[in-house]
Amino acid sequence: MRGLILDRDGVINLDAGYVYRIEDCTFVDGIFELAHAFAQRDFAIVIASNQSGIGRGHYREDDFTQFMSWMKQQFLARGIPIAATYHCPDHPSEGIGVYRRQNPWRKPGPGMFLQAAEDFSLDLRQSWCIGDKDSDIEAGRAAGVGNLVRFVPDAAGVEWRGNFWVVPRLLDIIPLLDRGSEQR
Repeated sequence: MRGLILDRDGVINLDAGYVYRIEDCTFVDGIFELAHAFAQRDFAIVIASNQSGIGRGHYREDDFTQFMSWMKQQFLARGIPIAATYHCPDHPSEGIGVYRRQNPWRKPGPGMFLQAAEDFSLDLRQSWCIGDKDSDIEAGRAAGVGNLVRFVPDAAGVEWRGNFWVVPRLLDIIPLLDRGSEQR
């Protein structure tokens, strides 16, 4: 099975800093259309997100779980099932108590991607990773994801940067999906 591994803050919702309340969530333009395009092609859609706000004490695991349940419902209401959500609350220097530690799940580590691959029998070489930070791309690369995309809203246009795409709009990814990874 192929997977679409999405970062959350900055890709699904605008990154307003430690978003965990429904009223603070603004979805990024094109996210539902993009996810729908992948779902129509039988991709398992998963979310993999560093959540150091938990580890830093800004909000609790329960707050995150409730917020993600609501977010998954927003996708499902549009006919887009989210197979799973993975998160890492740890931070090696800013975490409090048990959350102050290195963790291979924290991007740029590949842990969340590898767990998704195990849980859903994903063929990572045929899968896609979309993130807005270098750490998202590094995690995807470390996990062996075959198609890496960095969403950069102020990019001049769609550009191939040697081993990943840069796109200024999420909707710019759909034509890349239709071309196939071997046609760069």
